[in-house]
Amino acid sequence: MAVLDLEQITTSPTATTKDEAIQEAADMLVAAGAVTPDYADAMREREQSVSTYMGNLLAIPHGTNESKESILDSGLSVARYATPLDWDGNPVKFVIGIAGKDGGHLEILSKIAIVFADEDEVAKLEAAPDAAAILELLGDVNE
Repeated sequence: MAVLDLEQITTSPTATTKDEAIQEAADMLVAAGAVTPDYADAMREREQSVSTYMGNLLAIPHGTNESKESILDSGLSVARYATPLDWDGNPVKFVIGIAGKDGGHLEILSKIAIVFADEDEVAKLEAAPDAAAILELLGDVNE
């Protein structure tokens, strides 16, 4: 099963704060059937202990180790913001919510990190005209 589908990508998110963005990411994961609604609280808990800001305009909010029972299946949500959000003093345009069943998040994280480590790839993601183009650029996460 793919961890990222077109329905899990938005180029018109409505959040204006980090907390709202975490909720949006969680809501998309819930809609995808990857997590239960209480996963959003686990994402906030994780954020309180360590920032999920990764650099290069990216944050990857995810749950705590104790939130395993909230994860139904591995999945991603991707939100691209036109105006950067303030993420602990860092600009974030991409919020990728992640849920990994049975430790599956580590492989997914490494694939995302490879893309976002390349500034040219980040520029392509910023310029992508729609969710389908973003899915094309991030498609390796499904392999």
